[in-house]
Amino acid sequence: MPSCTQCSAPFTPDPAFLTKVSSNFVIPPPTLCPLCRNQRRMAWRNDRTFYNRKCDLTGEMFVSLYPTDTPFPVYHPDAWYGDSWNAMDYGLDYDSSKPFLEQWKDLMMRVPRLGIDIVNCQNSNYCNYCGDDKNCYLDIAGEDNEDCYYNLFTKHSKNCTDCTFTYNSTLCYECIQCYNAYACKWSQYLEDCSECAFCYDLKGCKNCLLSINLRNKEYYILNEPHSKEDYEAKLAELNLGNYESLQKVFDIWKKMRIDKGLYRDMVLTNCESCTGNNLKNSKNCTYCFNATNCEDCSYLYDVLDAKDCQDLNYSLYKPEASYELISTLQMKFSAFCMASHYCESCFYCDQVNNSHDLFGCIGLNRHEYCILNKQYSQEEYESLISQITQSMTTDRTLGEFFPITLSPHGYNETVAQEYMPLSKAEVEKCGWTWTPEKEEPTSPSEALTCEETGKPFKLIPQEKSFYTSQGIPHPHRCPDQRHRDRINLRNPRLLWKRTCNDCSKDIHTSYAEGRPEKVVCEECYLKEVY
Repeated sequence: MPSCTQCSAPFTPDPAFLTKVSSNFVIPPPTLCPLCRNQRRMAWRNDRTFYNRKCDLTGEMFVSLYPTDTPFPVYHPDAWYGDSWNAMDYGLDYDSSKPFLEQWKDLMMRVPRLGIDIVNCQNSNYCNYCGDDKNCYLDIAGEDNEDCYYNLFTKHSKNCTDCTFTYNSTLCYECIQCYNAYACKWSQYLEDCSECAFCYDLKGCKNCLLSINLRNKEYYILNEPHSKEDYEAKLAELNLGNYESLQKVFDIWKKMRIDKGLYRDMVLTNCESCTGNNLKNSKNCTYCFNATNCEDCSYLYDVLDAKDCQDLNYSLYKPEASYELISTLQMKFSAFCMASHYCESCFYCDQVNNSHDLFGCIGLNRHEYCILNKQYSQEEYESLISQITQSMTTDRTLGEFFPITLSPHGYNETVAQEYMPLSKAEVEKCGWTWTPEKEEPTSPSEALTCEETGKPFKLIPQEKSFYTSQGIPHPHRCPDQRHRDRINLRNPRLLWKRTCNDCSKDIHTSYAEGRPEKVVCEECYLKEVY
C-alpha cells in the first residue's frame, strides 16, 4: 500500500478505474491520498474573496475574483463570453525541451480569464458560481434564486439569508441542509417544514421550537406538545427579536440538542452501499459528501448525477468516467480540469466549454484536437499527446492535478482554507501563496463591528428590510464570520470508526469519537425516530 507523498498517510489507489477515463494514454496512479488530492483541487477555487477592478478588454469596472495587479488579463463576463477576442490567438507550440506544466503556466499568463462566474443573472453582480439569480448579493454557487443574500449552495429559493445547502425554500434564515422550508430560522436538516426555529432533523412539521427528531408535528417546544395559544405565548416570551434574548435561546438550544437529540451515523436517503454524509438516491458510492443521484463513485464533494467518477468537487449535470475535476458541468471521460463545461475527453484544461479532445487548453469554446490552444489534425493530436504524456510520466506530473503553487489565488482565499484551514506560516512552509487580508471600505456612518473578529462590516438595505420584516435582530458578526459559524455547525467531511450508542454495532460516521452527541446506526435511528 503506497503512502501519500504529502502527509505520509497510506491509501489504496484504484488503477482499474483510471483505465475507464482515457483511451489515448495510461493515467498513472496518484501519489497523494484522497484528502490531499481534495485539498489540492480546492486550493484552485476562490468562492468569496472579491475585488473591484477594470475589465482588461473594455475598461468597465466590475466585481472580480482577481485583484488589479493580477499578471494575466481578466475580463468581465460579458466580454469574456463575447466575440471580440479569440482564445486560439494565444496558442503556444509544444516545446519538448520544457516541462509541460511550465508551458501550461505560460499559457495561463497569456489567455484572458473569466473575472467572475455568473451566467444569466440579473442585478446579482456580487455573486459567484451562480446561474439565473435575480436581485441576489453574495450568493455563492446559487441557482435560480431571487432576493437571496449571503448564502452558499442555495438553489430555487426566495428571500433567504445566511443559509447553506438550502433548496426550494422561502423566507429562511440561518438554515443548513433544508428542503422545501418556509419561514424557518436557526435550523438544520429540515424537510417540508414551516415556521420552525431552533430545530434539527424535522420532517413535515409546523410551528416547532427548540425541537429535534420530530415527524409531522405542530406546536412543539422542547419536543413537547403545546396548544396553539401556549405555543404563541411561549414564543412571545422568548422574544427572539431581541439580540440579548436570542443569545439565551442559543444556550438552551445547545444543551437541548445534546440532551435529547439522536444523530444518524451517516445521513443517507434512498442509498445503497454508500459511505459518507448527506447523500441522496445513490448507489455504490464511497467516501462521498453532499452528493445526489450518483453511482459507482468515490471521493465526491458537492456533486450531482455522477457515474463512474472519482475525486470531483462542485461537478454537476451528469459527469461520467471522469477524475480530478472541480467546478465543472457535464464532463465525460475527462480529468484534471477546472471550470469547464459540456466537454468530453479533455485533460489539463481550464475554462473550456462545449469541446472535445483538448489537452492543456484554456478558454476555448467549441474546439477539438487542440493542445496549448493550438489546432491539430486528429492524427497530429494523438501523436503529440503520446509524446507529451511520455514526458509527463518521466517528470512524474502525469496523473496529478495542477499543483497548488500554480494557483492564481492565495490559499487563504480558497475553499481549501474553509475545509482544511492552515496558518500563514503553515501555508508558506508548503511553498504556497498567502494573500494579505484586504480592508473592506466601510464608511463610519454605516459601520458595525464584528463581535468575533473586530472587523467593520455593513448591512445592505435589502438585508435590513429582511430582518425588519422577519422580526430578526441585525447580526453582530460579519458575513464571513457567519459563514464560518455555519461551517462549524456542519460535520467535517471525514469518517471515523466508532460504535452505535444503542446496539454497539460498528459504524462509520462523521461524528468523531469523543463528541457528546448520541450517534446510532441507521437501524436504531429508524426504530427510535419513526
